Amino acid sequence: MTKQQKGSCFFQTAIKKMLSSTTNRHFKIFLSSLTLFSITITGYSQELPSISGQYSATALKEVIVDIEKQTNFKFYFLDQWVHGISITKTYENEDINTALQTVLENTSLNFHFLESQKRIILLENTIVYDELPNGFFGSEEVIVANSNTQTKATAPPPTFYSANTQTKRNYDVAKIGKSDPNHLQESYRLTGRAINSKTGEPIQDLAIRVKTSNQITVTDANGNYNLQLPAGYNVLSIRAMGIAATDREIIMFNNGNLDVLMEEGLQQLDEVVVEADAFKNVEDAITGSEQIDSEESKNIPLVLGERDILSVAKALPGISSAGEGAMGLNVRGGKTDQNLVLLDDAVIYNPQHFFGIFQALNPFTTKGVDIYKGAIPVEFGGRLSSVFDIRTKNGNVEKFSGEGSIGPVTGNLALEIPLEKEKSSLVVGGRGAYADWILRSLDDESLRNSNASFFDGIVKYHNKINDKNEVKATAYYSRDAFSITSDSLYNYDNRLFSVRWDHRKSVKTNSALIVDNSNYGFGIDFDGDTNTDFKLDYSINETELKYKLRTSINDKNTLDYGGSAKYYSVNPGSIEPDGSESNVIELTIDNEQALEAALFIGDEITFNEKLSVNLGVRYAFFASLGEATQRTYEEGMPKNESTVQDTIAYSSNENIKTYGGPEARISTRYLFTPDFSVKASLNNSYQFLHTLSNNTTVSPIDTWKLSDLNIEAQKGYQASLGLYKNFKENEYELSIEGYYKKMENVLDFKTGANLFLNENVETQILQGDGKAYGVEFLLKKKSGDLNGWLSYTYSRSLYRFDSEFSEERINNGEFFPSNFDKPHDVSVITNYRFTKRYSLSTNFVYQTGRPITYPVGTFRFNNADFVAFSDRNEFRIPDFYRLDLGLNIEGNHKKNKLAHSFVTISVYNVLGRNNPYSVFFVTDDGEVKALQSSIFSVPIPSITYNFKF
Repeated sequence: MTKQQKGSCFFQTAIKKMLSSTTNRHFKIFLSSLTLFSITITGYSQELPSISGQYSATALKEVIVDIEKQTNFKFYFLDQWVHGISITKTYENEDINTALQTVLENTSLNFHFLESQKRIILLENTIVYDELPNGFFGSEEVIVANSNTQTKATAPPPTFYSANTQTKRNYDVAKIGKSDPNHLQESYRLTGRAINSKTGEPIQDLAIRVKTSNQITVTDANGNYNLQLPAGYNVLSIRAMGIAATDREIIMFNNGNLDVLMEEGLQQLDEVVVEADAFKNVEDAITGSEQIDSEESKNIPLVLGERDILSVAKALPGISSAGEGAMGLNVRGGKTDQNLVLLDDAVIYNPQHFFGIFQALNPFTTKGVDIYKGAIPVEFGGRLSSVFDIRTKNGNVEKFSGEGSIGPVTGNLALEIPLEKEKSSLVVGGRGAYADWILRSLDDESLRNSNASFFDGIVKYHNKINDKNEVKATAYYSRDAFSITSDSLYNYDNRLFSVRWDHRKSVKTNSALIVDNSNYGFGIDFDGDTNTDFKLDYSINETELKYKLRTSINDKNTLDYGGSAKYYSVNPGSIEPDGSESNVIELTIDNEQALEAALFIGDEITFNEKLSVNLGVRYAFFASLGEATQRTYEEGMPKNESTVQDTIAYSSNENIKTYGGPEARISTRYLFTPDFSVKASLNNSYQFLHTLSNNTTVSPIDTWKLSDLNIEAQKGYQASLGLYKNFKENEYELSIEGYYKKMENVLDFKTGANLFLNENVETQILQGDGKAYGVEFLLKKKSGDLNGWLSYTYSRSLYRFDSEFSEERINNGEFFPSNFDKPHDVSVITNYRFTKRYSLSTNFVYQTGRPITYPVGTFRFNNADFVAFSDRNEFRIPDFYRLDLGLNIEGNHKKNKLAHSFVTISVYNVLGRNNPYSVFFVTDDGEVKALQSSIFSVPIPSITYNFKF
């Protein structure tokens, strides 16, 4: 018997075994008349019949029946292979071979002619050969896919796997891709997403290992993974903490996709905890990045028992604030306006309530935050210091659930509502303050006589339409209203929405289309005893369109690329009289408009197991637009009323001034051992948006200003170098990272500046140089009864404003400390678990006192007394330190309960330290006296009840 005849006999046997239990009519007829045959793939010896037809979303089975009627061929297939497939094609006298190729091109089906019997066999994924490899006979395995006899000798051999039907499988064997005899390869790429089957959320840091080769990959923040696998049979071992362990059998016929739905699972471990992301801090090529899960804030005692990921962020190295109760965060010596804070892709301008004491984010709808303070990913831009990428949860797609808390100041509630099982859900969260008693406990008398309230709400819709498309939409609103004195009511609000469409374009490419809008505004209503009542307001609005893609080219290169465009509209402020008796003169500052755009591309390159590099370039562009009126000033002279040269009027959307240029993003990691690496990065960036403030600390009524003809864009350059080491089977993480940052055109103000409602605010502003440098140390214990971290930062933040003119020079043109320069910053977070239900948490903070300008003497001139001040920020207020304690009590862990509870009993500032918020000076009987204002000068106890159902 020839080899070809043996192949034909084998094919008969294989088909009989495969179809022994089928009742398919076509296959039974075929099986009863099966004889020795020759299979032709690339052609047909007789003249092929042609077909005609117009099909519009026609079921594939109906198309096949129509082809059978037009020709003398019969088809053989299993019904489940064609179920749910529809065809939209038009044919006019097309030969059947060409027609079938186009009919089946987007399916997993191949076809083969049986020349002598005028039959066409459909096979799922596979192709059929008339030759078999040497040594095949004698084996009792069943062929699944083979290689083409006409393929070159280097093509992979046929693929086999055990056909033992006695094997118990939790999942069917997954067949990936469609065999193509003209493009056979030894390996193919598998991509997909890991999704929590209960909540519908992507699973990050899930370890996927190929059992035959020990090749491993880890899912990213969106649950995506990709692997290059050998053609044929493979077994994937999928593991993560809190997820039921799963093995998946797959057969690779071509490149393809496999999304894995994972079930939650609990395992009781004795001593060793295995985590999928155990080496993440060492292996990532990105420097200066941090990740905080919202659950991490649960066991950290914060003011009044509130969970707050932004306060947790301040306990990490390189991140601080100007003081207790100050709004905004300072990252690596940068100003608060140099941070890009995103909530589900949309900018949130003021993410804090109540003078910065609480975050303006519902902790039960917030999933976590990724913080980039060193190497910023290439898709982000517009700020010099950092990115806070805050993500909300996807709702539970299985059942109605919720979580909430009741505390002494706020109440929180979040509901997760399934809309369509396993596909879509809605998250609704609300949060508000219901007491002003905290203000009455403060030292400052004016604050004790004040009142404040706030609330925030969020709605998120999530729909996994199919394996290739997913839509998310978020709407958010927050509002604060407070009265510091009896005659003034202040209010500010954030409003944003975003819509994101994630689309899998191909096996290798994922895309995201994002549309978002953000608005921030504040107002002041003054109602005094004199005729000066007024209403004042300010707002900034931006709308963005962004499209980004990620393509896995091969095992060594992954591209991120795309573009964005953003439109700004700023109302710089207006004031109007409140009431007919008010003497206030109405004033409105002209609106500002601008366009900001960017194109970016980056490549994540893996040279080998040790060396990984992220290279990227981003081109940023900004155009200030009319309608506007701008002044020009004499070249080389101070900007003031006496140096004005001309006043230029710009029409609507006319270009006033453009800024921008290329931004480099370079980050590299070298792995000395699996648990020890060195990383370095270098990047530069532009910032076109600035805050105007002459307050010592940031306030909610600071205004944002766009770059224009007279205020230039800021520029920043940063280099960093770090060492990362894990110890004791990854129980401990240690990192030491140093950085140096240089800044240009940073803003400050002239002495006595009037910044708000100033039509020519550039005359009050200075632009100069800045530099910041430091070393950050972090030691973290991740597991065990005692866990937490110790962070220490030594850093300096310095500014210089130099000019030949004294009115534009500060401290004789020398570098001086910024308002938030704090050389030493120590944080210690600990949590000790006594039992599964009881734990004790501590939070200790120490910081160098921030800089301040002191009066150093008095003098008399023209019969008037004057105060002489020191150089700006020459002195410091006393150092800050605080200890907080918290006792955490979890409810019992019975499964069948209406709700699971968690109680936190905490004491904020347990030592009663009278930390200064600010130091100010008054003249009393001709003597200058220093007074100190504190926010929390006594211990603040609280009890918060948390529940989950």
